[in-house]
Amino acid sequence: MLLALGIISFVFAFAVVVRGRNIGVFVIPYFFVGWLHGELAPHFVVLQAIAATVLVSNGALDEPTGWVGLVLVGLSWVALAFAQYQAARAEPILREALNSGLGREDDTPGELGGVRSYVPYADLVNPFRMKRRGVEVVKNIVYGEAGDRHHLDVYRPAERSGPLPVLLQIHGGGWTIGNKHEQAQPLINLLASNGWACVAANYRLSPKATFPDHIIDVKQAIAWIRKNAVEYGFNADFIAITGGSAGGHLSSLAALTANDPELQPGFEDVDTSVAACVPFYGIYDFLDRDGAFKKQSMKPFLEKYVMKVTTEDRQEMWEKASPISHVRADAPPFFVIHGTHDTLALVENARTFVDTLRAVSTQPVLYAELPGAQHAFEVFHSLRTGHTINAVHRFLENIYADWRNNK
Repeated sequence: MLLALGIISFVFAFAVVVRGRNIGVFVIPYFFVGWLHGELAPHFVVLQAIAATVLVSNGALDEPTGWVGLVLVGLSWVALAFAQYQAARAEPILREALNSGLGREDDTPGELGGVRSYVPYADLVNPFRMKRRGVEVVKNIVYGEAGDRHHLDVYRPAERSGPLPVLLQIHGGGWTIGNKHEQAQPLINLLASNGWACVAANYRLSPKATFPDHIIDVKQAIAWIRKNAVEYGFNADFIAITGGSAGGHLSSLAALTANDPELQPGFEDVDTSVAACVPFYGIYDFLDRDGAFKKQSMKPFLEKYVMKVTTEDRQEMWEKASPISHVRADAPPFFVIHGTHDTLALVENARTFVDTLRAVSTQPVLYAELPGAQHAFEVFHSLRTGHTINAVHRFLENIYADWRNNK
């Protein structure tokens, strides 16, 4: 038993520090192992220590295989310690992205714009504790006619005065699964406890939905925020947008296609522009023109379930769906965040998008590439999550301050 524990612990731990690239059918299990062990490394060390102690106390070291298992457990802890070291490196990387991208001087580690980067100990002990004191949640508000896929939740300070800046959160899930309450909870609750209103919206999912249904819904949510600003205490003039994975794609696309009548049928005259965009581990080019995905090409999946048309038949639709095709000089400020070890949305796609956007945009384009981070790394609390959401908070506060100063 101790040998089995050692082998499993060793293999899973080293899957965290080794980049799995274009590994075909193994990509999903590799993602889950790397994701959980990468963000919850201390918790796995504790669990393995308890299991090893129980086995040793029951005579596991009486056989040579027990000693081999114990050594393998110890080696897995080395890998997990390295994973935690990589998580800690997120703070200076994010701080440098903020300082260089916003042109700020920051001599105090962890601070920018008066916002302190602090990771609560309670969040590290209980990574699934999402609720924060002083945050009010209004759930399942209807913003369209597609049943629960056109519901949204509003998070805001229980005590508030004056209109609140807004962050719209778009969930991921490969355009086919997911729900508004499942993702970005650490970020949403952090902002809502610090004077922001956060709106988490559902949208229609494939295969029932076909592009551009998804992005139309996102823009409809933006329109709802502006229409209902007075009732919910929003500042209708300052709406930022964020999302991870498919949500990263949709938030970026929304930010770069403001007021495109083709993508907001029936409400063409509504202002759907946003003041800032923070995409996490998104897909920015459906055509994969830089060839990043290779054996893990998303083209067959997109053709069958999302686009429902081939690139040969309707390439212009694939261009329309790709944020990289819409980069422009008047794009809003962007803060793109991606992990080096992401196996589902490869980091090369983000690098190409950032370089392309920076070449034309007149606004700041920040980029933080986090070592060791997997896909969906900030879904629950961890050391890396804490540093990341604090950095996003600082970015949004600075963009909001600049907006107010320029009014």
